[in-house]
Parts: sequence; structure tokens; C-alpha cells
Amino acid sequence: MSEIAVRHTREECFAHTNDWKKPYDGSIFDMFRDGSFELIDLSNPFGRGNPLWPSNGDFHIDRVQHMPMHYRLLQTFNDFHMHNSTHADSPSHVIPESPFTHELPIQNYFGEAVCLDIPKGKWELITVEDIEEAAKKVPGGIKEGDWVLLNTGTHRRWGENDDYFAYSPGLSIDGAKWFVEHHVRGVGFDMQAIDHILYTYAADHGPGPYVPRIVEEYEEQFGHPALQDFPEWEPCHDILMANNVMGIENLGGDLDKVTNQRFLFCAFPLRWYMGDGTIVRAVAFVPSDRIDRNVPDKEYPYGVY
Repeated sequence: MSEIAVRHTREECFAHTNDWKKPYDGSIFDMFRDGSFELIDLSNPFGRGNPLWPSNGDFHIDRVQHMPMHYRLLQTFNDFHMHNSTHADSPSHVIPESPFTHELPIQNYFGEAVCLDIPKGKWELITVEDIEEAAKKVPGGIKEGDWVLLNTGTHRRWGENDDYFAYSPGLSIDGAKWFVEHHVRGVGFDMQAIDHILYTYAADHGPGPYVPRIVEEYEEQFGHPALQDFPEWEPCHDILMANNVMGIENLGGDLDKVTNQRFLFCAFPLRWYMGDGTIVRAVAFVPSDRIDRNVPDKEYPYGVY
């Protein structure tokens, strides 16, 4: 795929697992010395009625114990797709014989983070120049071992609509290579996927197109085949995860409150044996004086939209 190695075996992926795990130099904790910090939720909710990626199945919830029969006892049985709402992909999701969720170190899901302000519109790509310019606005820029969260503004359109899913912007191949070369720990996306929608099987890749109308609309707008501009199937998934750079999709919540800031971040997975990715609760630990109070709290009508 170029000079960036793409590892396709379990041994090669594991060989890279412990790279870039440097001890904290203490600077991040200086921000917390007065003990005044807050937890900021960067997750979308999930549940029945959750906005769904084009090919995903819905949530199915049965109450196996319920109040009329068992007063003060409620238990539910839930059947749902783990690649819904805010979730982390594991290498096994896209690379044969690579690590599953239970095989990844928990440290992969925790660390210093920066949130970059990179506004993007319909079908636009996030370039290396975008990343480098946005990083200049953040204290300390992007350091080796950081989580990098991308705020394109797409999360504000979260819902079952074309603006969020069909017209999503996405990371460029060169942008993915930049993150690997700069040894970041993970990248979080406030969009439908790690890859641009036209790099996925919603368009003309793999078992697709699941949404042929976006291919037709793109070709009508630009006058040439979408495959000419997006010839590969999920290349950014491959580049990042083959090099042990984690990927989180569908960041949301109060992301705008921490944009252009540095903070501690966690997005712990369910301890799912043989999982190819899981829903996560993405949370920022932010000094109180670094939170943008001009941004109103994110509200989700009906809990999931």
C-alpha cells in the first residue's frame, strides 16, 4: 500500500503492540494539580432506535424479567451489532488472523489526547495539511503516544440522515499514514467510520454498493467514476490498525466542549472474547478551566438521536 507497512498476520500485529508506549513525563498531570477537573462524555447513546450504518441490523431487546411479574426486578436480553454508535474497531475486523478485542492491551484505550478542529463538509477529505494546521492550536501539538480526536462537525448531524451517513467526510490515505508515522496511539472520528463513506462497501467496494445512490450522485456531480477517486476498500482501516493505531468511530456527546484542548482520554471496550470491536464509553478528563462553557450541553431527543 506504500512505504507504510500493512501487517496481515497475528504475529506481525502483536510485534507492534507495545510500540510507542512511553511513560508520561508528568506534564499532563500538572493540569490537574488543583484537583479541579470534570468528566466530559464524548459518546453517542445506543439502544433501540439507534441510527444505523447502512448494512447494520437493529437492536433487539426483550424483557425476560419485568415489573408486573417480578416486582423490583427487571432484566433484559439484548441482541445488537457491536459496530453501532460510538465504538472501537479491533484489527480482526479488517485484517485476517490479527488480534481480537480481548487480545489488545487495555492501555491502547487510554492516554493523553488532543481534539483537533477540522471542519469538513460533504465528501471532503481530511488532509495532512488539515491535521498539521489544526494541531498548532492545541497545547503541545500532537505528541508521540497521543490519542487524536477529530472534530469535523459531523457529529452535530448524528441521526438517520444522508448528511451524517451518505455525505460523510473522511480521512485521506495520506492522513492515515501521517498518524502512523507520528506514532499516535489512536484516532477518534466524529463520523460514520474510519474511512470516507466512498471507501466503504456502502459504495462500490467488497459486497457493495449498499447505497448505490451515493455513487450515482457522486459521479453525476464530479463527472467521473467514484472509483477513480476512491479505488481502495477501507484503506485507512488497514493502515491504522495494521500498525496498532486504534480507531474509534461515531464520537459525539460534548466533543465541542474540549476542541483545541489537551486532556486525558479513555474509551474502554467490553472485555469481549474474540470480539472484532465493541461499543465504548468515550470520556475526556478535562481541567475545569479548559472546558468551553459557551457550548451548550449536548441533548439527545428520545435518548438515541
